[in-house]
Amino acid sequence: MHPHDQTIFALSSGPLPSAIAIVRLSGSHAGTALQSFAGKMPAARMATHALLRDGNGQPIDDAVVLWFPGPASATGEDVAELHVHGSRAVVAAVFSDLSAMPQMRTAEPGEFTRRAFENGKIDLTEAEGLDDLIHADTDRQRQQALRQLKGLLGDKARRWRDQIIEASALIEAGIDFADEGDVPTELMAPALSRIGQLLVEIESVLSAQGRAERLRDGLTVVIAGPPNAGKSTLMNQLVRREVAIVSPHAGTTRDIIEVQLDLDGYPVTVIDTAGIRETDDPVEQEGVRRARDRAARADLVLWLSDDDRAGVERQGDAPVWLVRNKIDRGPDGPEGVTPSRTESPVLRISARTGTGMVELLEALVSFARDYFGSIESGLITRERQRQLLQQTAEALRRSLAAIDLGEEVMAEELRIAALALGRLLGRVDVEDLLDVIFRQFCIGK
Repeated sequence: MHPHDQTIFALSSGPLPSAIAIVRLSGSHAGTALQSFAGKMPAARMATHALLRDGNGQPIDDAVVLWFPGPASATGEDVAELHVHGSRAVVAAVFSDLSAMPQMRTAEPGEFTRRAFENGKIDLTEAEGLDDLIHADTDRQRQQALRQLKGLLGDKARRWRDQIIEASALIEAGIDFADEGDVPTELMAPALSRIGQLLVEIESVLSAQGRAERLRDGLTVVIAGPPNAGKSTLMNQLVRREVAIVSPHAGTTRDIIEVQLDLDGYPVTVIDTAGIRETDDPVEQEGVRRARDRAARADLVLWLSDDDRAGVERQGDAPVWLVRNKIDRGPDGPEGVTPSRTESPVLRISARTGTGMVELLEALVSFARDYFGSIESGLITRERQRQLLQQTAEALRRSLAAIDLGEEVMAEELRIAALALGRLLGRVDVEDLLDVIFRQFCIGK
């Protein structure tokens, strides 16, 4: 039997032990398995109390069961759920009995969602949104993923593809009726109008994005600067716990330290690096090399120094903020004076006392907001989606430019545009991509 014809099962709730564990089944034998456990078939979509028994009639657990006959289910197949007590022993007993049943097997990562996709319950953009929602760490990531899961991009892509197919049908009708006087002209005008309007709409989506697709990975902020400038102290202040060793001796930090933060819902990875200086120590040299390499790949560099006149070493194209540290010890004034932004691009703080940290955090949140752009206006959440929309727009432009080359050329460009949108939705030529996307899901989803 083909693996897709087998009934799959998996734990679809959190790690054990837990108060409740949910064992989900999907496939043509889900109903048979449910009836075997519960002794009867519960009413569809109604939570039903049942004493689960194994194949020998011995009780396993007092549980709640649910039955979702296909195709009106999450996967489009027959689906059953066993809500049992979340002990390892109970779940192991259920799994043991399920494994002994014919045509049953454990699910692979993402297989429930993949079956939902293959049965037309969701498109590929919605599956990607579900994956993003599962892995969301911040509230803005959650909001963006939920918008995608609700079909924000997928619904538009389907409408765009239908419009392209309609325009293509008009043009091809003109080809078929080329011998009938004014018919081609009458058909070409509405087709050109539809293509032009569609191109404007897609270009608007592409231009309004900012970096919304980067929200999944987050913003990378590197703390760099000379030794003993207080980089590790600043790192500890930002994350509000001691993750980096603080020492008065220069060169204490030798390796890269990364910590994920949630700044007003924006995911930010803060990286503490080795002090940048010339040194003969081979271990410290490697730390300096890694610091420069990480700064070159950052989205923002905080160059920490205890001197306003200190030079800034730039690596890559990322903006660099000069952060003047140790103001409680320097000429800025006594400890406790609240710093303020000056006309020069310098932030003044004391990483030791926390003075100026509020202003620094506000500046970081503002930078993240500008960097990612508006979540509400962004439809694209992955580079794959952006590339396929760009291919669609380019094909539409070529179709409009080909008006003097003949209807056949225009129709071919429209076919290419429709194919790109089909790939966006996962409906054509994406088998290799599906394996990559769905194996990122957790087992049981």
